[in-house]
Amino acid sequence: MENNTKTFVCISNYFKGSDFLINLKKLGNTVFLVTSEKLRNKPWPFDHIDEVFYMEGQDVDWNLEHLLLGVSNLMKNNKIDAVIALDDFDVEKATYLREQLRIDGMGQTTGRYFRDKLAMRMRAKSCGISNPSFCSLFNDHDINTFANKVAPPWVLKPRSEASAAGIIKVYDKDSLWMHINEMGNNRFKYLVEQFRPGDVYHCDSLILNGKIVFSITSRYLATPMEISQGGGIFRSANIVYNSADDKAIKKCNEQIIKGFGLKHGAAHSEYIKCNDNGTIYFLETSSRVGGAHLAEMVAAASGINLWSQWAAIENALAKDLNYELPKVRKEYAGIILTLSKFENPDLSSFSDEEVCFKVPLEYHAGLIVNSDKHERVLELLDNYADRFVSDFATVAEQAKVKHLH
Repeated sequence: MENNTKTFVCISNYFKGSDFLINLKKLGNTVFLVTSEKLRNKPWPFDHIDEVFYMEGQDVDWNLEHLLLGVSNLMKNNKIDAVIALDDFDVEKATYLREQLRIDGMGQTTGRYFRDKLAMRMRAKSCGISNPSFCSLFNDHDINTFANKVAPPWVLKPRSEASAAGIIKVYDKDSLWMHINEMGNNRFKYLVEQFRPGDVYHCDSLILNGKIVFSITSRYLATPMEISQGGGIFRSANIVYNSADDKAIKKCNEQIIKGFGLKHGAAHSEYIKCNDNGTIYFLETSSRVGGAHLAEMVAAASGINLWSQWAAIENALAKDLNYELPKVRKEYAGIILTLSKFENPDLSSFSDEEVCFKVPLEYHAGLIVNSDKHERVLELLDNYADRFVSDFATVAEQAKVKHLH
């Protein structure tokens, strides 16, 4: 009987993706993990990993030539079937390895659409997908033309940071140029775009052969940018199924996945419904499972574990097998999460029957609620937000981005 074991190299310089690694191993594969030395003592599922390799530093500190040398040496005695990036910041590493070692999967050009916010903007525009007005910071004349034509406020965004890290909000042309000049030779690593107030949504998807096989739409009740720059309570909940907003965002999400060329895997994409005209604009996308325990929220609402099913998709592709999505529930779930002034906050007073998950992070207070009624989820999140503010919440100054990707 033919041995159908495949070999996967998984890259993660953050502690995440345990369910992916576990299911990949359960499906009968060889699983290698490359992670940061700083994460050596994290509770990785070591009994489901064949070998772990550690890189010095974290994220931007990784030496890609050393990574390439290590994986190429691994290939001397192992046929590598796939390289998987488990986090945003690992996409470049995985695409670099695939290109250098001629391993199937997303290459560097397509990878940029899921990491480089300027590439995202330009690709969406070329696909006819609504974007906020934007401009690169390459050319002074183009910047001045943008500032003269597009009404402020604007946001300066690092092109390859994750979430809202490093975003600067500006309200006039003089401030815009002050910040650009302060960037010095790093200005090309940013873009400027119009800030459009509105409700921010995220669509979390699974993709196979270029088609979305599962997606669920949720709304941030407090946006990541608001949280990162002003502190507060992070909340999100999935929205009413087949509502007008659900249909509009899923339609735009299909355009993004197709236009950006994501063939398979997981995607977390964000959209804004503008207050002034109700238009849905594309904000950004990524070829990964959403962070901040959104995967657990999705699982509570739908029964679909994004990490495990992503592993099942990769397994099916590597072995040329059919993939079948498990039965999907259509319930509702929401998450509430904040930095906590206590290392291990006591959440025992949150005893409503709808509480289904408590976030296991030090110096964080967080939980997920689940109900078959959308209104009940929102009611609980609103009630818990007031209690979180009084009992747990603290604010940490946003770390400045010193090493741009």
